[in-house]
Amino acid sequence: MVKLIFTVLLLWANMCVAEVVVKDGDSLEVDGVRVRLDGIDAPEFLQTCEDKNGGDYECGQEALQYLQKLITDKKVHCECAENIDRFKRKICECFAGEKSLNREMVQSGWARTYRDEKFSTEEDMAEKYKRGIWQGRHMRPALYRVLHRYEKK
Repeated sequence: MVKLIFTVLLLWANMCVAEVVVKDGDSLEVDGVRVRLDGIDAPEFLQTCEDKNGGDYECGQEALQYLQKLITDKKVHCECAENIDRFKRKICECFAGEKSLNREMVQSGWARTYRDEKFSTEEDMAEKYKRGIWQGRHMRPALYRVLHRYEKK
């Protein structure tokens, strides 16, 4: 009987969809746990980029919206490393169904590779086909953060 109850509870838990809140193009909160998508760096929420015609657009907000679209009505699960970043976020690869959110963000052009170049092939294709931030000009999000950190002082 206990085995049956345990099995039913396990099946029920697997059917539940995690509560996911998108914070920006590379950060989520999954069931209350703060998560940083491993290997990618999306434009900051307030960052702007240039489109193909030289006009500014809010690429940070576009990246956030794209990530939200990827997870809408999907079961999200994350595979996390043991370490956490300086903002106390778990470093994870997250999936919507079977699709890697990390890989999809870079492949779609709404994020760059970060540090280890894990998704460099996907980034090369996004640049080649001018997807997302590659449609025009953009500043690497890491450089944007550094420059804006000094502007605030």
